[in-house]
Amino acid sequence: MRMRVWAAAFLFGLGVGAATAQTPAESQPQPAQAGQMNGMATGPSKSMDMSKCTCGCTDMGMAKGMDMGQGKGMDMGKPSFPAGPLKITFGDKSAEWTQATLAALPHKTLTVCNQHINAYQNYSGVPLIDLLKPLGVPDKPHGKDLRLYLVAEGSDGYKAVYAVAEVNPDVHDATVMVADTLDGKPIAASGPLQLVATGERRPARWVRDLVAIRVLTAE
Repeated sequence: MRMRVWAAAFLFGLGVGAATAQTPAESQPQPAQAGQMNGMATGPSKSMDMSKCTCGCTDMGMAKGMDMGQGKGMDMGKPSFPAGPLKITFGDKSAEWTQATLAALPHKTLTVCNQHINAYQNYSGVPLIDLLKPLGVPDKPHGKDLRLYLVAEGSDGYKAVYAVAEVNPDVHDATVMVADTLDGKPIAASGPLQLVATGERRPARWVRDLVAIRVLTAE
């Protein structure tokens, strides 16, 4: 009798094991494929420093012929204000810049990702630090210099804050630039001058219609 019970239990165990082996695991995660990690695009060339872009932009061609800084659907409810010259102040020193005067300075071109339109943009302009140094802002900050920050303002009153160290290549890898052209043409609806920065997930601090930058000291 005991032999029969043992044999039945043995056969039942074999059946359960076989059924379990045939049932696939449903919750096991699959490995990420190349180009799908963190929404990063892997197609564009390395010269665009794609390793630092995490915004998910995937199409270089989408930027052509578009007003890249103004993005349709962005701030559509805000009234339009005429943009004047850009005034930069630091202490008792100040300087004013227009599209014409800025054009005379050495320019740099940046390919940046605008998440609002899911496309890359080619901006040209002057690194902000090159406009700050003539006013006495240190180009190699240390100690108390690191308390400096700036407030950038657009003609509509929109403001964004940067630490001065963020715009300084001696401290920070990113580039913050006062741009005056987009794809080789003057910036239209978001210009004539616009603040543009690399290394940011969203263009929230790319101040359009840039009219003022004030350098201040944190207490």
